[in-house]
Amino acid sequence: MLPLLIGAGIIIVLILAYIFIYNALVAKRQQVNEAFSGIDVQLKMRRDLVPNLVESVKGYAAHEKTTLDEVITARNAAQNAQGPAEMGQAEGMLTQALGKLFALAEAYPDLKANQNFIQLQNELSAIEDKVAASRRFYNSAVGDYNTAIEQFPNSVVAGMGGFTAREFFDVGPEQRADLNQAPEVKF
Repeated sequence: MLPLLIGAGIIIVLILAYIFIYNALVAKRQQVNEAFSGIDVQLKMRRDLVPNLVESVKGYAAHEKTTLDEVITARNAAQNAQGPAEMGQAEGMLTQALGKLFALAEAYPDLKANQNFIQLQNELSAIEDKVAASRRFYNSAVGDYNTAIEQFPNSVVAGMGGFTAREFFDVGPEQRADLNQAPEVKF
């Protein structure tokens, strides 16, 4: 009778451990989902600001069509990107295009002095800071989650529960240096 009770106790402990680990992994996965949602919201705000910036510049520098088209193309690519890796690359391209747009604005003193353009620049700068913070939070959550599903005994539960590793929000080596700095706003 005692061996039966010991066996039942061990089974109960294993079931409870499985439930505890499974629930902890679910919580970490949800944290990753929430963090990605935060990035998505900030990037949508950024993409929504781009047409206003382009229109402001267009009024002063309509003949700079190549740069304006490049910004719109990059915005559309960013808007249609799926998944962290693709979104990161597309957003990096948008950041580069916006950099060219602001460099273009330097050549037009009237544009640089335009209150609407100044306000849009300030809004973009604030959004860039929020995007960077959201990206750091997401990547931290992904790191915690990926580590948790690889550690033993979590890896056993993760394998049985269908938990898979998540991608980091990586913009690629070319854009990484640019994205770690907010756009410079000069007057």
